[in-house]
Amino acid sequence: MKLPRDVSGSELASLLRRHGYEITRQTGSHLRLTSVAKGIDHHITIPHHGHLRVGTLNAILGDVASYLEMDRGKLAEELFGR
Repeated sequence: MKLPRDVSGSELASLLRRHGYEITRQTGSHLRLTSVAKGIDHHITIPHHGHLRVGTLNAILGDVASYLEMDRGKLAEELFGR
């Protein structure tokens, strides 16, 4: 699946709520999200920018998919459904 080019940091944070991530803090222009879905804390940092770069989005999705033990492509389809 081709990743969208118009996803903002706050939009990605709200999409990740489906998988148990919550915003735990904001420092400057970055959001810190935490999930305890698997009994182990997992933290990710998302830039709070207008549009995320594709490489940044790809890295975040890869990290989340690894934690959730699922394929990155399947995660992207669930989140963006495009």
